[in-house]
Amino acid sequence: MRFTIRHEIKKRLRIHLPMKRMTFREADTLEYYLKGFEEIEEVRVYERTADAVIVYGGDREETINILRRFSFDKVQVPETVYETSGRELSAKYCDNIVTSVILHYGKLLFVPFILQKIWIVLKTVKYVWRGLKTLKNRHLQVELLDAVAIMAAVLTGDYKTASSVMFLLKIGDTLEEWTHKRSVDDLARRMSLNVDKVWLMTDSGEIRTDSSRIKCGDRVVVRMGNMIPFDGEVSEGEAMVNQASMTGEAAAVRKSIGMSVFAGTVVEEGDLTISVTQTEGCGRFDKIVKMIEESEKLKSSLESKAERLADKLVPYTFLASALTWAFSRNVTKAVSVLMVDYSCALKMAMPISVLSAIKEASEHDITIKGGMFLEAVSEADTIVFDKTGTLTRAQPEVVRVVSFCGEAEDELLRQAACLEEHFPHSMARAVVDAALSKGLFHDELHTSVDYIVAHGIASKIGEERAVIGSYHFVFEDEGAVIPEEGKEQFDALPDEYSHLYFAKNGRLCACILIEDPVREEVGAVVRKLKNQGFKHIVMMTGDSERTAAKIAAQAGITEYHAEVLPEEKAGYIEKAKAQGHKVIMVGDGINDSPALSASDAGIAISEGAEIARQIADITISSSNLESIVILREISTLLMKRINFNYRTIVGFNTALIAFGIAGIIAPATSAMLHNGSTLALGLKSMTGLLPER
Repeated sequence: MRFTIRHEIKKRLRIHLPMKRMTFREADTLEYYLKGFEEIEEVRVYERTADAVIVYGGDREETINILRRFSFDKVQVPETVYETSGRELSAKYCDNIVTSVILHYGKLLFVPFILQKIWIVLKTVKYVWRGLKTLKNRHLQVELLDAVAIMAAVLTGDYKTASSVMFLLKIGDTLEEWTHKRSVDDLARRMSLNVDKVWLMTDSGEIRTDSSRIKCGDRVVVRMGNMIPFDGEVSEGEAMVNQASMTGEAAAVRKSIGMSVFAGTVVEEGDLTISVTQTEGCGRFDKIVKMIEESEKLKSSLESKAERLADKLVPYTFLASALTWAFSRNVTKAVSVLMVDYSCALKMAMPISVLSAIKEASEHDITIKGGMFLEAVSEADTIVFDKTGTLTRAQPEVVRVVSFCGEAEDELLRQAACLEEHFPHSMARAVVDAALSKGLFHDELHTSVDYIVAHGIASKIGEERAVIGSYHFVFEDEGAVIPEEGKEQFDALPDEYSHLYFAKNGRLCACILIEDPVREEVGAVVRKLKNQGFKHIVMMTGDSERTAAKIAAQAGITEYHAEVLPEEKAGYIEKAKAQGHKVIMVGDGINDSPALSASDAGIAISEGAEIARQIADITISSSNLESIVILREISTLLMKRINFNYRTIVGFNTALIAFGIAGIIAPATSAMLHNGSTLALGLKSMTGLLPER
């Protein structure tokens, strides 16, 4: 690609392509291409000027070479990237605002006053009709207040005030709609489907393949805890499917042969083979947007309180105006009161504050499904952590396989990987990765696989019943025994590793030793959370007492519970809530789902099970638990901003009403100050909460 460098500072380039402007599709293509390189940290593409700003962390020459290799024709971009791009949306709203400003001030400068009056009267009819329509709800709403204020200005001959009020209302509506739409779309993009690998059913069995290779008519196998990657029809199996991402309903729905299933829903229990009916362009993004917009989860209690207050204050504004006229017989003073209301600012600033906070959190790889969860995080005094994959690294490693049955260690690892590869858990991934690193590939060795939540996996390899999982599952539930000749070896298993037991036909065959080290940042994160006001920081795990004590000590956590089942995690949270605590749960696995649902705000680690991410209210990047500290800070600052907005709106507008009644300010000035302050507060609410780091 040919380009010129327009500006350059250390680690930052601004380039220009040899064209007047780019199409939205071209701009998205260039941005997608550049974001695919680790050397490039940040990209902003400006389609209007055909410019791009690139912040890079690597070598300058390598960045230049990356740009030179680019070609619009050669880059393969998934269609979903274009579908979910917010570029065209932002351009549309920006054009609307610029056009409105130009037309408004252009009319003032170049259109004769008599024509301006006719135009203002015609526009007044639109606002009056909109206000009258609200009466069918049997409530006095802000639209009626706006209509009366504009009509009063026209009837008193104050056309300039009427025009200014209508102009500011239009700009305010556009800004509010734009901010809301942009924030919702950003949230929906992060909730959108992102499945790279799927299990394809072929004549020779199941094959793990790229989701991009799937065509309509292919059959895809989806097991418990996994996301359904495509719209389709069930051809085999029966399962309970969580459709919360599509319908907002938390209760799972039974799906069986012949029934339709939808991309983005999650199998809670059972297995399904799905005949794919649609791969791309299925409108999942639009469905998620609709679900978010209709969901009451977007509203925190403070936000809802502000909206209720806004509606309640409208009748009092009418009453104040009527009393002003009754006592003063001064129409100008009465109109000045009508020009001010609390509703506009309260209904604009509060949602914008929440949605902007959600957007800011997304920039730190935190996805939040609604304002009420930010409020819950800000008020929480208790945080409960799962251990494996949450406090410990998301990618544990197999250190050694100890054989107890005479079979080769590599053969036992191969068999274990065959069972484990079907299930979304960090320990399972460790086994699969260890087998792959040794080149231990396999055909499907087993029959259908049963996953027992928080315990392990059961299947058949040939004629032998095979189980793999925890000590409790393998030895207590399944009754497996340790071979006599291996008991001494079993007692000598090192304590510093997590143990995964593999048994066939009731006899222990292998113990897989897995290194599951604590994340490097955990100690610092726990200290910061204590400083942020968390009184109770708890670790809960299904692992042994010995392992739990070791991890808790390393993390700096004094309260921990070992060998707990999923329902016991949820029970602990319910008990804490009953005692008056606000509780956050942080987890990553299928077994964490009940606790995530029970908490005031459930936080899922993004590399965990799909069901955990769907049930959770918040999803964070698994790369660093520092995200939880940032989330708490954003939540706390948001609540402070909402309270500040609330006080400012009530105080400032009350002062304007008082000045209007006293005759200190004219209706035009009152309208300008009211609408100007509303826009200023809305724009302020769009700014970042976190200080520059």
